[in-house]
Amino acid sequence: MKKSLIIICFLVGVAFPTSGIGQEFAMPGESFLQTYSEKETAAEKLSFFYQTSDRYTFHSAYDWLDRINADLNSAIQQQDSAAIRTYHLIRAQLYYDLGNFKRSATLSQELYPELESMDTTSLHRLLNLMDENYGKLRQYDKQIEIRERKRQFGISENVSFYDIYSNLGLHRKAMEQYIEEVKKSVDSSDFYQLAVYNNQIGEFLLSEKSSATAMTYFKKAQGYIVVFVNDINQVRTREEIDNASLLKAVVEGNIGKAHILQNEQEEALPYLENSLGVLSTLSSDAYADEKAVNILALASAYLDLENYRKARQYLTGEFDTFQPELQIRHNRMLADYYKATGDSGREALYLKNAMRLQDSINALEAFNQKERLVTIVASEELEKEKLKNKEQELMLAQGREVMEAQDMRINLVFISLVFTLLGFAGLVYAYLKSIKNQRLIAEQKRIIENSLVEKDSLLKEIHHRVKNNLQMVSSLLSLQTKNTRSKAAIEALEEGKTRVKAMALIHQKLYQNDDLSVIEMQGYIESLINSIQSVYRKGGHSINITIDAEGVELDIDRAIPIGLILNELVSNSFKYAFPEDFENGRIYIHIQNTKEGGFFEYTDNGVGLPEDTESRSENSMGIRLIKRLVNQLQSTLNIDKTAEGVRFWFNFK
Repeated sequence: MKKSLIIICFLVGVAFPTSGIGQEFAMPGESFLQTYSEKETAAEKLSFFYQTSDRYTFHSAYDWLDRINADLNSAIQQQDSAAIRTYHLIRAQLYYDLGNFKRSATLSQELYPELESMDTTSLHRLLNLMDENYGKLRQYDKQIEIRERKRQFGISENVSFYDIYSNLGLHRKAMEQYIEEVKKSVDSSDFYQLAVYNNQIGEFLLSEKSSATAMTYFKKAQGYIVVFVNDINQVRTREEIDNASLLKAVVEGNIGKAHILQNEQEEALPYLENSLGVLSTLSSDAYADEKAVNILALASAYLDLENYRKARQYLTGEFDTFQPELQIRHNRMLADYYKATGDSGREALYLKNAMRLQDSINALEAFNQKERLVTIVASEELEKEKLKNKEQELMLAQGREVMEAQDMRINLVFISLVFTLLGFAGLVYAYLKSIKNQRLIAEQKRIIENSLVEKDSLLKEIHHRVKNNLQMVSSLLSLQTKNTRSKAAIEALEEGKTRVKAMALIHQKLYQNDDLSVIEMQGYIESLINSIQSVYRKGGHSINITIDAEGVELDIDRAIPIGLILNELVSNSFKYAFPEDFENGRIYIHIQNTKEGGFFEYTDNGVGLPEDTESRSENSMGIRLIKRLVNQLQSTLNIDKTAEGVRFWFNFK
């Protein structure tokens, strides 16, 4: 997602503002590097470099780097400080385009102290480049500092952090802030902006594994970009058309990834291949991560389809990325490929490579955490020292006042001195005792925090293992289904599988949450619906499912029964409520908090229940299971036969 954010920012022109400056291009057949060399001043060269978006068409970034280094040496010999700054900035941008973000950040940091002496355009370019570099390097504290500086210089009036939230895994919070800050500025008549906006929301949802909802936004983005390109009333520039094509490729790649999350590999392939085809034509390395993600998605789809020849073609082809997580996924997928093809030696080799990379990432994260803790502790000790000095200064001042007031009477001076010394000794004693108590409290707090962290880790591990065990049970049921010929037995096993998956999903959501005590029901129900759709695919995509459970959080004792109840109701609707010729099918799921506890409602507009429902319910395992689960929630199931379909509802404590 982070790469997609950078691509989109680049597309809408926020990375390097050039308003009021006409773009200058080389003539067909003319080298951009040659045109650059013919510019007389460093400022003209800087302007041409940034205005030429396809500057790597004829020469690579390394060729440009050689030319810039030569210009820099010349500026150093002439002691032209402004030109030296200019060429340093271009070098930093070139290293960023090459993917060497650490080197680019180092060069940018060298220019940072000279911000005040830069012209406005160069200042904007430097701060935007530093922002992107720190984002790539995951140095979010420095990235936040740079954004504050951008606000001070008027580059950004409102400092946004939604991309940082997303990089930290807080995708829902990132989406909420993005919608709050961006939606009001999107022009409803600008189809390009609308495409960018909907694609970004889709990416947040895709990161949350809400693939069905994400697909809706991706399809909107695709529609807007098609309208933008085909609008005959507007004359598009070459740059606008290129940007639209690139955005269309990004959106198609996201649609393919959403299909894969829904186990629709065949549907995903054309979208991913089209996207990769467009991105592969780009000469810049700035989109390497996006291409790498598409390659992994294609390889995954072909592995699932058991097309090992195509999977090997993508896994062993060009794969350039500096992101360790993508390298880990690449090695693990190679291990899966060699496992499927029976090459256990290479499988072990790539698994070992993946584990080595993961260990390196863990070690780096631990080091960064240690550095942050050292900084915090040092800051606290400095504050304590300042407080101690102030207290001592106050006591000395009080002592001087007492001594000056008692100069006329020697005896009172001695008495006052004695009391002053006693008071000072008492203060010192109290202060030392306070320090000792603070250290004891800090040590106890550390022990308690370590114990809580250990317990949280154990609970997450337990939920993870329970989820894995339930998945094993589901796999065993799948194996049993393949070896069973009885249609009734197969249906019973499939129903059992969906119930096991509903419980496994609860434990998965628990160990993925920061708070292990509750489950956020909106996201859980979306994931559960996706799981059920993958089993009962027939008619699934023609049914409009509305989930209204935003803000509802339940503990595991209530979430598991409600999840199983929903599994039975949705499965029953898919199987019986909507025949093949049924149109405009709707399912409505509603859960809300009330003063007494909670309220559950499930409605569909299908064919409804038969007349002898009550007599059948005694023999129906599904209805009996639902009633028992409702009783477990200390409530009673209510069934209303409506004009269209059926309604189930109950209150629970």
